[in-house]
Amino acid sequence: MLPQPSNSNHAYDSDANMDGRTDDEQEHQEPPASKEQQRVSKIRSFRIRTVSTVVLIGSFLGFIWSGHVPLMFMIFCIQFAMVRELFRLAQKAQQEYAIIAEQRHGRRGFRKAKLGYSQQWYFFAVAAFWMYLRFVKNQLVVEITSSAKLAHLFGWIMRRHSLIAYSLYTAGFVTFVLRLQKRMYTYQFAQYAWTHMILLVVFIPSSFFVSNIFDGLMWFLLPCSLVIINDIGAYLFGMCFGHRKLIQLSPKKTWEGFIGGCLTTVVASWYLAGFLSRFKWMTCPRTDLSVYSWLDCEPDDLYKLRMYSLHELQDSFPHPIPDYLDYWRQHGPLMQYLSPLLSALGNFSFIARPMQFHAVVLAAFASIIAPFGGFFASGFKRGFKIKDFGDSIPGHGGMTDRMDCQIVMATFGYLYFNNYVARETLAVGGVLTSMLQLGPDQQLELFSKLANILAGDELLPEEFVHDITETIKARANALSSGRICNASL
Repeated sequence: MLPQPSNSNHAYDSDANMDGRTDDEQEHQEPPASKEQQRVSKIRSFRIRTVSTVVLIGSFLGFIWSGHVPLMFMIFCIQFAMVRELFRLAQKAQQEYAIIAEQRHGRRGFRKAKLGYSQQWYFFAVAAFWMYLRFVKNQLVVEITSSAKLAHLFGWIMRRHSLIAYSLYTAGFVTFVLRLQKRMYTYQFAQYAWTHMILLVVFIPSSFFVSNIFDGLMWFLLPCSLVIINDIGAYLFGMCFGHRKLIQLSPKKTWEGFIGGCLTTVVASWYLAGFLSRFKWMTCPRTDLSVYSWLDCEPDDLYKLRMYSLHELQDSFPHPIPDYLDYWRQHGPLMQYLSPLLSALGNFSFIARPMQFHAVVLAAFASIIAPFGGFFASGFKRGFKIKDFGDSIPGHGGMTDRMDCQIVMATFGYLYFNNYVARETLAVGGVLTSMLQLGPDQQLELFSKLANILAGDELLPEEFVHDITETIKARANALSSGRICNASL
C-alpha cells in the first residue's frame, strides 16, 4: 500500500483557497491594487475576452459555411483539446502518488509501470475510431464504392468495424494488465479509471454532434445556439434583477436569471428555427463526404409552412404529450369551466413550421437541464481548487469550460432527433451498408437483378445487361467450383 499523500502541493491542499494559496501565504501577500489598477486590469481582461469571442464566432461561422466534413474535423479538434486538458488534470491529481512510486521503483521502473500519456491517447484513438466510423459509415461507404480499389481495401473494415474496435480496445486492456506492478496498483488503476471516465463523460457524448451534423446542419447549429442564448439571457436577467441564489455550487447564479434565460431561449428558438428552416444548406442531410459541394434536396415537411389551429396544435408535439393533453382536457380540474373558452379559442389559426415546435422542446432542455452540465463542471473545479480547466482560449479559460453544457445538449439533440423526428428513409449509403453484409453469391445476385430492373426501365441498354449477366454467371460458377474443390480436399 502506498502511504497517503502529504498534501504538500498547495493546489490540492485542503486548507488552500480558490487561488491555490493558503491563509498564511495570503497574510504576506502584496497590498491590493489601487482602484485605477483594478480598472485598467478589468478593461484589459474585457478586451482580451472580446477579441477571443469575435475570433471564436468568426471561426465557427467559417466552419458552418465550409460544410459538414470541415465541421466534423472542428468537433474532433475541440474534443482533442478537452481530453488533453482533462488528461493533464488526471496527471496532477495523482502527482503525489507518482512521486512516491518513483522514489520506490526508480525512474525506469516507474515509466514501465504507469499508465502514461501514450496509453491514454491510445484509448482515445480507439474510442474515436469506433464513434466516428459508426456515425459516418453510410457516407463513407458512398465514397469508397466510387472506386473498385477503395472498395477492395476498405470494404472489409466497414463490415467488421465493431469487431476491429473491440479488438483494439482489448489489446490496450491486456497491455495495461501486463504493466501492473506491485505497490503501484493504486496509482495505475486510478489513471485507468480517469482515462475511462474522461472518454465516457466527455468524448463519447460530444461525438453525437457528428451524427447531428450529417442529419442536417440545423440539428447541430440550433442546439448549440440555444445553449449560448440561454447563457446570455441568464447573465443579463441575473445582472439586472437577480437576488435569490439558485444553487450553492455557483453563487452568482440566481432564480431570476434562470427563469429569464429560460423565457429568452424559448422565444428565440421559435424565430431562429423559422429562419434556419428556409435554407437547404441547413435542412438537407449530407449523404456523402464531399467537401464544398452544395446541397440540393426536396425540403422535408418538417421545414415547410403550414396552417395550424389550436385544436391541431397538440398533435405537433412529440408523444406522449398529446395523450396527456387529451386526458387533461377530459378529466382535468376546472375543465367544466374552461371548456367553453378553449372551444372558442380553438378556431384561432396561425402559420408556422413543424420544426419550430421541436425547437421549443430543445429550448426547454437547453435552459432547464443543460445548465446542470455547467454546475457539474463548477463542482468538479471546486473539488480540485482550480479556476479553469485550462487556458487554451484567452479570457475564457479552457475548452472544457466552454463546452460543459454543450456536451449535455449534444446527447439530447441526437436522441430527440432519432426518437421523435427521424423517419425511415432509404439512401444510397444505407443500402450499400446493408449490401456489404451479404455474402459474395448474394451480392452478385442482387447486382444481376438490379441490372435487369434498370434495363426494364430503359436506363441501361439490354446488350450491356446481357454482358453483365453472363459475367456474373461465370463468376458464380467459379465460386461454386472453388467451394466444391475445397470440400473434396
